[in-house]
Amino acid sequence: MRYPDIQHHGAANGVTGSCHQLLMDDQHSLMVDCGLFQGAETSADGRADAGRLDIDFDISTLKALVLTHVHMDHVGRLPYLLAAGYQGPIFCSQPSAHLLPLVLEDAFQFTFGRNPQQLQKYLKLIRQRLMPLPYRTWHSLIDTPDLQARIRLQRAGHILGSAYIECDLRYPKQAEQKRIVFSGDLGATHTPLLPAPKSPWKADILVLESTYGDRLHEDRRTRKQRLKAIIEQALADNGTVLIPAFSIGRTQELLYELEDIIHQATNSTRPQLASPRPQLVSPRPPAGEGPGERETSAHGKASDEDGIEQATTHWPTLPIILDSPLATRFTQAYRDLQHFWDAEAQKRIKVGRTPLGFEQLLTVEGHDAHLRMVRHLAATARPAIVIAGNGMCSGGRIVNYLKAMLGDKRHNVLFVGYQARGTSGQMIQQFGSKGGYVDLDNERFEIRAGIHSVGGYSAHADQQGLVNFVTRMRHWPGEIRLVHGEQDAKAALSKQLTTHYRQQDQAADIRIP
Repeated sequence: MRYPDIQHHGAANGVTGSCHQLLMDDQHSLMVDCGLFQGAETSADGRADAGRLDIDFDISTLKALVLTHVHMDHVGRLPYLLAAGYQGPIFCSQPSAHLLPLVLEDAFQFTFGRNPQQLQKYLKLIRQRLMPLPYRTWHSLIDTPDLQARIRLQRAGHILGSAYIECDLRYPKQAEQKRIVFSGDLGATHTPLLPAPKSPWKADILVLESTYGDRLHEDRRTRKQRLKAIIEQALADNGTVLIPAFSIGRTQELLYELEDIIHQATNSTRPQLASPRPQLVSPRPPAGEGPGERETSAHGKASDEDGIEQATTHWPTLPIILDSPLATRFTQAYRDLQHFWDAEAQKRIKVGRTPLGFEQLLTVEGHDAHLRMVRHLAATARPAIVIAGNGMCSGGRIVNYLKAMLGDKRHNVLFVGYQARGTSGQMIQQFGSKGGYVDLDNERFEIRAGIHSVGGYSAHADQQGLVNFVTRMRHWPGEIRLVHGEQDAKAALSKQLTTHYRQQDQAADIRIP
Protein backbone atom coordinates (compact mmCIF):
# COMPACT_ATOMS: atom_id res chain seq x y z
CA MET A 1 0.00 0.00 0.00
CA ARG A 2 1.23 3.47 -0.83
CA TYR A 3 0.94 6.03 1.96
CA PRO A 4 -0.81 8.21 2.77
CA ASP A 5 -4.15 6.58 2.03
CA ILE A 6 -7.69 7.40 3.14
CA GLN A 7 -10.46 4.98 4.03
CA HIS A 8 -14.03 6.26 4.27
CA HIS A 9 -16.15 4.55 6.94
CA GLY A 10 -19.16 6.83 6.51
CA ALA A 11 -20.56 9.76 4.48
CA ALA A 12 -19.07 8.24 1.33
CA ASN A 13 -22.45 7.38 -0.21
CA GLY A 14 -24.67 9.85 1.63
CA VAL A 15 -24.73 12.86 3.92
CA THR A 16 -24.46 11.30 7.38
CA GLY A 17 -22.15 9.03 9.35
CA SER A 18 -18.99 11.04 8.63
CA CYS A 19 -15.93 8.97 9.47
CA HIS A 20 -12.62 9.06 7.61
CA GLN A 21 -9.39 7.27 8.50
CA LEU A 22 -6.09 8.69 7.27
CA LEU A 23 -3.52 5.89 7.05
CA MET A 24 -0.20 7.69 7.45
CA ASP A 25 1.98 4.57 7.37
CA ASP A 26 1.64 0.95 8.39
CA GLN A 27 1.82 1.83 12.10
CA HIS A 28 0.00 5.15 12.41
CA SER A 29 -3.46 6.34 11.42
CA LEU A 30 -5.65 9.31 12.25
CA MET A 31 -9.46 9.40 12.26
CA VAL A 32 -11.47 12.47 11.38
CA ASP A 33 -14.98 12.29 12.91
CA CYS A 34 -16.95 9.24 13.98
CA GLY A 35 -20.61 10.02 13.32
CA LEU A 36 -24.01 8.38 13.31
CA PHE A 37 -25.95 7.47 10.19
CA GLN A 38 -29.33 9.19 10.06
CA GLY A 39 -32.54 9.01 8.05
CA ALA A 40 -32.70 6.42 5.27
CA GLU A 41 -28.94 5.96 5.60
CA THR A 42 -29.29 4.08 8.90
CA SER A 43 -29.91 0.89 6.94
CA ALA A 44 -31.32 -0.37 3.69
CA ASP A 45 -34.89 -0.23 5.01
CA GLY A 46 -34.47 3.08 6.83
CA ARG A 47 -34.49 1.57 10.33
CA ALA A 48 -31.75 1.84 12.90
CA ASP A 49 -29.21 -0.88 12.21
CA ALA A 50 -26.83 -1.93 14.98
CA GLY A 51 -24.42 -3.09 12.29
CA ARG A 52 -23.96 0.51 11.22
CA LEU A 53 -23.02 1.53 14.74
CA ASP A 54 -20.36 -1.08 15.40
CA ILE A 55 -16.78 -0.22 14.55
CA ASP A 56 -16.14 -2.96 12.01
CA PHE A 57 -12.83 -1.66 10.67
CA ASP A 58 -9.27 -1.96 11.92
CA ILE A 59 -8.31 0.63 14.54
CA SER A 60 -5.10 -1.08 15.73
CA THR A 61 -3.01 1.73 14.21
CA LEU A 62 -5.33 4.55 15.31
CA LYS A 63 -3.36 7.14 17.29
CA ALA A 64 -5.76 10.08 17.40
CA LEU A 65 -9.35 11.12 16.70
CA VAL A 66 -10.04 14.65 15.48
CA LEU A 67 -13.58 16.06 15.51
CA THR A 68 -14.56 18.74 13.03
CA HIS A 69 -17.67 19.70 15.04
CA VAL A 70 -20.22 18.23 17.44
CA HIS A 71 -23.25 17.38 15.29
CA MET A 72 -24.31 13.78 15.88
CA ASP A 73 -23.61 12.71 12.31
CA HIS A 74 -19.98 13.54 13.10
CA VAL A 75 -19.63 12.40 16.74
CA GLY A 76 -22.46 9.93 17.42
CA ARG A 77 -20.41 6.73 17.11
CA LEU A 78 -17.91 7.83 19.75
CA PRO A 79 -19.20 5.37 22.38
CA TYR A 80 -18.81 2.51 19.92
CA LEU A 81 -15.28 3.59 19.10
CA LEU A 82 -14.40 3.54 22.79
CA ALA A 83 -16.11 0.19 23.18
CA ALA A 84 -13.97 -1.13 20.31
CA GLY A 85 -10.90 -0.37 22.38
CA TYR A 86 -9.79 3.10 21.31
CA GLN A 87 -7.81 4.72 24.13
CA GLY A 88 -6.22 7.70 22.42
CA PRO A 89 -6.90 11.43 22.57
CA ILE A 90 -9.92 13.22 21.13
CA PHE A 91 -8.83 16.50 19.53
CA CYS A 92 -11.27 19.30 18.74
CA SER A 93 -11.55 23.08 18.95
CA GLN A 94 -11.99 24.81 22.29
CA PRO A 95 -15.70 25.64 21.73
CA SER A 96 -16.36 22.06 20.59
CA ALA A 97 -14.80 20.74 23.79
CA HIS A 98 -17.30 22.88 25.71
CA LEU A 99 -20.27 21.68 23.64
CA LEU A 100 -19.48 18.00 23.12
CA PRO A 101 -20.45 16.74 26.61
CA LEU A 102 -23.82 18.49 26.27
CA VAL A 103 -24.43 16.79 22.92
CA LEU A 104 -23.47 13.35 24.13
CA GLU A 105 -25.33 13.62 27.44
CA ASP A 106 -28.54 14.36 25.61
CA ALA A 107 -27.99 11.77 22.91
CA PHE A 108 -27.24 8.90 25.25
CA GLN A 109 -29.46 9.64 28.23
CA PHE A 110 -31.92 7.05 26.90
CA THR A 111 -29.16 4.49 26.45
CA PHE A 112 -28.11 4.96 30.07
CA GLY A 113 -31.56 5.99 31.30
CA ARG A 114 -31.76 3.36 34.00
CA ASN A 115 -28.17 3.89 35.06
CA PRO A 116 -27.37 7.61 35.25
CA GLN A 117 -24.13 6.84 37.08
CA GLN A 118 -22.95 4.88 34.06
CA LEU A 119 -23.75 7.86 31.83
CA GLN A 120 -21.74 10.21 34.03
CA LYS A 121 -18.87 7.72 34.07
CA TYR A 122 -18.93 7.66 30.30
CA LEU A 123 -19.02 11.46 30.05
CA LYS A 124 -16.14 11.72 32.52
CA LEU A 125 -14.11 9.40 30.30
CA ILE A 126 -14.87 11.59 27.27
CA ARG A 127 -13.81 14.73 29.15
CA GLN A 128 -10.56 13.06 30.18
CA ARG A 129 -9.78 12.18 26.58
CA LEU A 130 -10.64 15.61 25.18
CA MET A 131 -7.69 17.73 24.09
CA PRO A 132 -8.95 21.17 22.97
CA LEU A 133 -6.76 22.88 20.40
CA PRO A 134 -6.72 26.58 19.51
CA TYR A 135 -7.42 27.56 15.93
CA ARG A 136 -4.55 28.32 13.54
CA THR A 137 -1.93 26.50 15.62
CA TRP A 138 0.00 23.43 14.54
CA HIS A 139 -0.02 20.48 16.93
CA SER A 140 2.49 17.67 16.60
CA LEU A 141 1.05 14.13 16.63
CA ILE A 142 3.98 11.94 15.62
CA ASP A 143 7.70 12.59 15.40
CA THR A 144 9.79 9.58 14.40
CA PRO A 145 12.65 9.08 11.93
CA ASP A 146 10.10 7.68 9.46
CA LEU A 147 7.12 9.97 9.98
CA GLN A 148 6.42 13.47 11.21
CA ALA A 149 2.75 14.31 11.49
CA ARG A 150 0.99 17.44 12.71
CA ILE A 151 -2.51 18.88 12.50
CA ARG A 152 -4.03 22.35 12.52
CA LEU A 153 -7.66 23.41 13.02
CA GLN A 154 -9.10 26.29 11.02
CA ARG A 155 -12.53 27.90 11.37
CA ALA A 156 -15.12 26.23 9.15
CA GLY A 157 -18.07 28.56 9.82
CA HIS A 158 -20.62 25.73 10.09
CA ILE A 159 -21.56 25.87 13.78
CA LEU A 160 -19.76 27.32 16.78
CA GLY A 161 -16.51 25.40 17.19
CA SER A 162 -16.56 23.84 13.74
CA ALA A 163 -13.22 23.37 12.03
CA TYR A 164 -11.63 21.99 8.93
CA ILE A 165 -8.51 19.93 9.54
CA GLU A 166 -5.12 20.39 7.93
CA CYS A 167 -2.84 17.34 8.21
CA ASP A 168 0.83 17.85 7.37
CA LEU A 169 2.74 14.61 6.80
CA ARG A 170 6.47 14.36 6.23
CA TYR A 171 8.44 11.24 5.38
CA PRO A 172 12.10 12.20 6.03
CA LYS A 173 13.66 9.06 4.58
CA GLN A 174 11.74 9.44 1.32
CA ALA A 175 12.10 13.24 1.33
CA GLU A 176 8.34 13.47 0.72
CA GLN A 177 5.68 15.75 2.17
CA LYS A 178 1.90 15.69 1.82
CA ARG A 179 -0.78 18.12 2.97
CA ILE A 180 -4.23 16.54 3.41
CA VAL A 181 -7.24 18.70 4.24
CA PHE A 182 -10.56 17.43 5.59
CA SER A 183 -13.22 20.08 5.09
CA GLY A 184 -15.68 18.72 7.64
CA ASP A 185 -18.88 20.70 7.10
CA LEU A 186 -18.15 24.13 5.64
CA GLY A 187 -20.47 27.00 6.50
CA ALA A 188 -22.01 29.51 4.16
CA THR A 189 -20.18 32.82 3.89
CA HIS A 190 -23.14 34.64 5.46
CA THR A 191 -23.82 32.30 8.38
CA PRO A 192 -24.93 34.44 11.36
CA LEU A 193 -22.64 34.69 14.39
CA LEU A 194 -19.67 32.97 12.75
CA PRO A 195 -16.74 34.22 10.67
CA ALA A 196 -16.77 32.87 7.12
CA PRO A 197 -14.30 30.05 6.43
CA LYS A 198 -11.06 30.99 4.68
CA SER A 199 -9.37 28.58 2.32
CA PRO A 200 -6.11 26.92 3.33
CA TRP A 201 -2.90 27.90 1.60
CA LYS A 202 -2.57 24.52 -0.09
CA ALA A 203 -3.73 20.91 -0.19
CA ASP A 204 -2.36 17.91 -2.03
CA ILE A 205 -5.44 15.87 -1.16
CA LEU A 206 -8.77 17.44 -0.20
CA VAL A 207 -11.68 15.53 1.32
CA LEU A 208 -14.55 17.89 0.55
CA GLU A 209 -18.18 17.84 1.66
CA SER A 210 -20.79 18.24 -1.08
CA THR A 211 -24.15 18.52 0.69
CA TYR A 212 -25.26 21.45 -1.49
CA GLY A 213 -22.92 20.77 -4.39
CA ASP A 214 -25.78 21.11 -6.87
CA ARG A 215 -27.44 24.34 -5.77
CA LEU A 216 -26.94 27.96 -4.78
CA HIS A 217 -28.24 29.67 -1.65
CA GLU A 218 -30.03 32.96 -1.50
CA ASP A 219 -27.96 35.84 -0.21
CA ARG A 220 -28.46 36.79 3.42
CA ARG A 221 -30.53 39.91 2.76
CA THR A 222 -32.89 38.04 0.44
CA ARG A 223 -33.33 35.08 2.74
CA LYS A 224 -34.04 37.31 5.74
CA GLN A 225 -36.69 39.15 3.71
CA ARG A 226 -38.17 35.79 2.68
CA LEU A 227 -38.10 34.56 6.27
CA LYS A 228 -39.94 37.67 7.42
CA ALA A 229 -42.44 37.55 4.55
CA ILE A 230 -43.22 33.85 4.97
CA ILE A 231 -43.75 34.24 8.71
CA GLU A 232 -46.01 37.26 8.22
CA GLN A 233 -47.99 35.41 5.57
CA ALA A 234 -48.32 32.40 7.85
CA LEU A 235 -49.36 34.49 10.82
CA ALA A 236 -52.06 36.06 8.67
CA ASP A 237 -53.66 32.61 8.72
CA ASN A 238 -54.18 33.18 12.46
CA GLY A 239 -52.10 30.17 13.39
CA THR A 240 -48.73 29.11 14.70
CA VAL A 241 -45.56 28.88 12.62
CA LEU A 242 -43.59 25.70 13.42
CA ILE A 243 -39.88 25.75 12.63
CA PRO A 244 -38.10 22.40 13.02
CA ALA A 245 -34.49 23.16 13.87
CA PHE A 246 -31.47 21.38 15.22
CA SER A 247 -30.64 22.31 18.78
CA ILE A 248 -27.14 23.46 17.99
CA GLY A 249 -26.30 25.85 15.19
CA ARG A 250 -29.52 26.39 13.30
CA THR A 251 -31.55 27.39 16.35
CA GLN A 252 -29.04 30.03 17.41
CA GLU A 253 -28.79 31.41 13.87
CA LEU A 254 -32.58 31.70 13.67
CA LEU A 255 -32.79 33.48 17.01
CA TYR A 256 -30.07 35.86 15.87
CA GLU A 257 -31.98 36.71 12.67
CA LEU A 258 -35.34 36.97 14.42
CA GLU A 259 -33.87 39.34 17.01
CA ASP A 260 -32.69 41.60 14.19
CA ILE A 261 -36.09 41.54 12.47
CA ILE A 262 -37.76 42.44 15.78
CA HIS A 263 -35.14 45.13 16.48
CA GLN A 264 -35.71 46.77 13.10
CA ALA A 265 -39.48 46.52 13.41
CA THR A 266 -39.38 48.04 16.90
CA ASN A 267 -37.21 50.95 15.77
CA SER A 268 -39.33 51.57 12.69
CA THR A 269 -42.54 51.81 14.73
CA ARG A 270 -41.20 53.62 17.80
CA PRO A 271 -41.46 57.20 16.40
CA GLN A 272 -45.18 56.69 15.78
CA LEU A 273 -45.92 55.47 19.30
CA ALA A 274 -47.35 58.00 21.72
CA SER A 275 -46.70 55.67 24.62
CA PRO A 276 -44.32 52.82 25.47
CA ARG A 277 -44.61 49.66 23.37
CA PRO A 278 -47.90 47.94 24.26
CA GLN A 279 -47.75 44.85 26.40
CA LEU A 280 -49.41 41.65 25.28
CA VAL A 281 -52.48 40.70 27.25
CA SER A 282 -54.49 37.51 27.17
CA PRO A 283 -57.27 35.92 29.13
CA ARG A 284 -56.28 33.06 31.36
CA PRO A 285 -56.34 29.87 29.21
CA PRO A 286 -58.64 27.03 30.25
CA ALA A 287 -57.36 24.93 33.12
CA GLY A 288 -54.81 22.46 31.89
CA GLU A 289 -54.66 24.02 28.43
CA GLY A 290 -52.19 26.87 28.81
CA PRO A 291 -48.47 26.64 29.46
CA GLY A 292 -49.26 26.08 33.14
CA GLU A 293 -46.10 27.00 35.02
CA ARG A 294 -44.92 30.18 33.38
CA GLU A 295 -41.86 29.53 31.25
CA THR A 296 -38.78 31.60 31.85
CA SER A 297 -37.83 34.27 29.38
CA ALA A 298 -34.42 34.47 27.77
CA HIS A 299 -33.44 36.94 30.46
CA GLY A 300 -34.27 34.38 33.14
CA LYS A 301 -37.23 36.40 34.46
CA ALA A 302 -40.47 34.56 35.12
CA SER A 303 -43.32 35.79 32.96
CA ASP A 304 -46.78 36.27 34.43
CA GLU A 305 -48.61 33.20 35.61
CA ASP A 306 -51.38 33.45 33.06
CA GLY A 307 -49.18 31.94 30.37
CA ILE A 308 -48.36 33.50 27.03
CA GLU A 309 -50.23 36.68 26.39
CA GLN A 310 -52.40 37.16 23.33
CA ALA A 311 -50.19 38.12 20.42
CA THR A 312 -50.86 40.05 17.27
CA THR A 313 -48.86 39.94 14.08
CA HIS A 314 -46.99 42.99 15.33
CA TRP A 315 -43.34 41.85 15.39
CA PRO A 316 -42.28 43.61 18.60
CA THR A 317 -44.99 41.73 20.51
CA LEU A 318 -44.82 38.34 18.81
CA PRO A 319 -43.84 35.42 21.09
CA ILE A 320 -40.87 33.38 19.90
CA ILE A 321 -41.16 30.05 21.72
CA LEU A 322 -38.06 27.88 22.06
CA ASP A 323 -39.44 24.48 23.03
CA SER A 324 -36.28 22.44 23.43
CA PRO A 325 -34.38 22.08 26.71
CA LEU A 326 -31.29 21.03 24.79
CA ALA A 327 -31.48 24.02 22.44
CA THR A 328 -31.89 26.26 25.48
CA ARG A 329 -28.72 24.80 27.00
CA PHE A 330 -26.83 25.24 23.74
CA THR A 331 -28.07 28.79 23.40
CA GLN A 332 -26.68 29.53 26.85
CA ALA A 333 -23.42 27.86 25.84
CA TYR A 334 -23.30 30.06 22.73
CA ARG A 335 -23.67 33.09 25.01
CA ASP A 336 -20.87 31.81 27.23
CA LEU A 337 -18.67 31.47 24.14
CA GLN A 338 -19.55 34.82 22.60
CA HIS A 339 -15.87 35.77 22.31
CA PHE A 340 -15.82 33.33 19.37
CA TRP A 341 -18.64 35.21 17.59
CA ASP A 342 -17.93 37.26 14.47
CA ALA A 343 -17.39 41.03 14.29
CA GLU A 344 -21.00 41.83 13.39
CA ALA A 345 -22.33 40.03 16.45
CA GLN A 346 -19.73 41.69 18.66
CA LYS A 347 -20.91 45.11 17.48
CA ARG A 348 -24.49 44.29 18.45
CA ILE A 349 -23.35 43.29 21.92
CA LYS A 350 -21.41 46.54 22.35
CA VAL A 351 -24.53 48.65 21.72
CA GLY A 352 -26.48 46.74 24.34
CA ARG A 353 -28.38 44.26 22.21
CA THR A 354 -28.80 40.62 23.26
CA PRO A 355 -28.95 38.61 20.01
CA LEU A 356 -29.68 35.32 21.77
CA GLY A 357 -31.62 36.66 24.75
CA PHE A 358 -34.26 39.13 23.59
CA GLU A 359 -37.47 39.96 25.43
CA GLN A 360 -39.91 38.08 23.20
CA LEU A 361 -37.99 34.81 23.53
CA LEU A 362 -39.75 32.33 25.80
CA THR A 363 -38.49 28.87 26.70
CA VAL A 364 -40.33 25.67 27.57
CA GLU A 365 -38.50 23.22 29.80
CA GLY A 366 -40.56 20.42 31.39
CA HIS A 367 -42.34 17.76 29.34
CA ASP A 368 -45.73 18.47 30.94
CA ALA A 369 -45.37 22.16 30.13
CA HIS A 370 -44.46 21.20 26.57
CA LEU A 371 -47.62 19.11 26.18
CA ARG A 372 -49.77 21.91 27.60
CA MET A 373 -48.16 24.34 25.17
CA VAL A 374 -48.96 22.04 22.25
CA ARG A 375 -52.60 21.72 23.31
CA HIS A 376 -52.93 25.44 23.95
CA LEU A 377 -51.53 26.53 20.58
CA ALA A 378 -53.43 23.85 18.69
CA ALA A 379 -56.71 24.85 20.34
CA THR A 380 -56.35 28.62 20.08
CA ALA A 381 -54.42 28.81 16.78
CA ARG A 382 -52.86 31.94 18.22
CA PRO A 383 -50.09 33.72 16.32
CA ALA A 384 -46.71 32.56 17.59
CA ILE A 385 -43.46 31.12 16.33
CA VAL A 386 -42.30 27.80 17.75
CA ILE A 387 -38.76 26.53 17.26
CA ALA A 388 -38.38 22.91 18.30
CA GLY A 389 -36.14 19.96 17.54
CA ASN A 390 -35.30 17.96 15.79
CA GLY A 391 -34.52 19.59 12.52
CA MET A 392 -35.58 16.66 10.33
CA CYS A 393 -38.78 15.89 12.31
CA SER A 394 -37.56 12.35 12.98
CA GLY A 395 -37.95 12.78 16.74
CA GLY A 396 -38.05 15.36 19.50
CA ARG A 397 -40.75 17.79 20.56
CA ILE A 398 -41.50 19.03 17.06
CA VAL A 399 -43.28 15.72 16.42
CA ASN A 400 -45.99 16.48 19.00
CA TYR A 401 -46.61 19.88 17.41
CA LEU A 402 -46.85 18.27 13.98
CA LYS A 403 -49.31 15.66 15.17
CA ALA A 404 -51.50 18.36 16.66
CA MET A 405 -51.27 20.94 13.87
CA LEU A 406 -50.48 19.37 10.48
CA GLY A 407 -54.16 18.73 9.86
CA ASP A 408 -55.17 22.36 10.44
CA LYS A 409 -54.73 24.78 7.54
CA ARG A 410 -54.40 27.72 9.93
CA HIS A 411 -50.93 26.53 10.93
CA ASN A 412 -47.72 26.56 8.91
CA VAL A 413 -44.45 24.63 8.91
CA LEU A 414 -41.29 26.41 7.84
CA PHE A 415 -38.20 24.37 6.93
CA VAL A 416 -34.87 26.15 7.12
CA GLY A 417 -32.47 23.24 6.76
CA TYR A 418 -31.60 20.15 4.78
CA GLN A 419 -34.02 17.23 5.04
CA ALA A 420 -32.25 13.90 4.55
CA ARG A 421 -33.87 11.14 2.52
CA GLY A 422 -36.30 9.03 4.49
CA THR A 423 -36.87 11.52 7.30
CA SER A 424 -40.33 12.78 8.24
CA GLY A 425 -39.22 16.30 7.38
CA GLN A 426 -38.36 15.26 3.83
CA MET A 427 -41.75 13.59 3.45
CA ILE A 428 -43.62 16.66 4.72
CA GLN A 429 -41.55 18.95 2.54
CA GLN A 430 -42.08 16.80 -0.56
CA PHE A 431 -45.75 15.87 -0.21
CA GLY A 432 -47.18 18.70 1.87
CA SER A 433 -47.90 20.94 -1.10
CA LYS A 434 -49.71 18.04 -2.80
CA GLY A 435 -52.15 17.45 0.02
CA GLY A 436 -50.28 14.35 1.07
CA TYR A 437 -49.70 12.67 4.39
CA VAL A 438 -46.87 11.64 6.68
CA ASP A 439 -46.49 8.81 9.16
CA LEU A 440 -45.43 9.92 12.64
CA ASP A 441 -44.93 7.32 15.37
CA ASN A 442 -46.69 4.73 13.22
CA GLU A 443 -49.77 6.93 12.80
CA ARG A 444 -50.84 8.63 9.57
CA PHE A 445 -51.47 12.39 9.52
CA GLU A 446 -52.87 14.35 6.59
CA ILE A 447 -51.02 17.55 5.72
CA ARG A 448 -53.29 20.57 5.49
CA ALA A 449 -50.97 23.09 7.13
CA GLY A 450 -48.97 25.40 4.90
CA ILE A 451 -45.49 24.11 4.05
CA HIS A 452 -42.64 26.53 3.29
CA SER A 453 -38.89 26.29 2.82
CA VAL A 454 -36.14 28.89 3.03
CA GLY A 455 -33.11 27.03 1.73
CA GLY A 456 -30.69 29.89 2.26
CA TYR A 457 -30.60 29.17 5.98
CA SER A 458 -28.52 26.07 5.47
CA ALA A 459 -25.41 25.98 7.64
CA HIS A 460 -23.60 24.36 4.70
CA ALA A 461 -21.77 26.15 1.93
CA ASP A 462 -23.52 26.06 -1.44
CA GLN A 463 -21.93 25.05 -4.72
CA GLN A 464 -20.20 28.39 -5.21
CA GLY A 465 -18.90 28.35 -1.64
CA LEU A 466 -17.46 24.87 -2.11
CA VAL A 467 -15.85 25.83 -5.42
CA ASN A 468 -14.41 28.96 -3.82
CA PHE A 469 -12.92 26.90 -1.01
CA VAL A 470 -10.86 25.08 -3.63
CA THR A 471 -10.06 27.85 -6.07
CA ARG A 472 -9.01 30.38 -3.42
CA MET A 473 -6.15 28.14 -2.35
CA ARG A 474 -2.73 29.29 -3.51
CA HIS A 475 -1.94 25.73 -4.57
CA TRP A 476 -4.95 23.73 -5.73
CA PRO A 477 -5.25 20.07 -4.69
CA GLY A 478 -4.25 17.42 -7.18
CA GLU A 479 -6.78 15.00 -5.70
CA ILE A 480 -10.27 15.81 -4.42
CA ARG A 481 -12.57 13.27 -2.78
CA LEU A 482 -16.21 14.34 -2.66
CA VAL A 483 -18.06 13.03 0.38
CA HIS A 484 -21.07 13.96 2.54
CA GLY A 485 -23.52 14.44 -0.31
CA GLU A 486 -26.10 12.78 -2.52
CA GLN A 487 -24.85 11.41 -5.85
CA ASP A 488 -26.47 14.21 -7.88
CA ALA A 489 -24.85 16.85 -5.69
CA LYS A 490 -21.43 15.21 -6.01
CA ALA A 491 -21.76 14.91 -9.77
CA ALA A 492 -22.75 18.56 -10.17
CA LEU A 493 -19.92 19.76 -7.95
CA SER A 494 -17.43 17.52 -9.74
CA LYS A 495 -18.48 19.05 -13.06
CA GLN A 496 -18.06 22.60 -11.76
CA LEU A 497 -14.65 21.87 -10.27
CA THR A 498 -13.48 20.16 -13.48
CA THR A 499 -14.50 23.24 -15.47
CA HIS A 500 -12.48 25.54 -13.19
CA TYR A 501 -9.42 23.31 -13.38
CA ARG A 502 -9.57 23.23 -17.17
CA GLN A 503 -9.89 26.99 -17.33
CA GLN A 504 -6.62 27.24 -15.41
CA ASP A 505 -4.96 24.47 -17.45
CA GLN A 506 -4.71 22.35 -14.33
CA ALA A 507 -5.61 18.73 -13.76
CA ALA A 508 -7.18 17.10 -10.75
CA ASP A 509 -8.24 13.59 -9.84
CA ILE A 510 -11.79 14.25 -8.61
CA ARG A 511 -13.16 11.12 -6.99
CA ILE A 512 -16.64 10.19 -5.88
CA PRO A 513 -16.11 7.31 -3.41
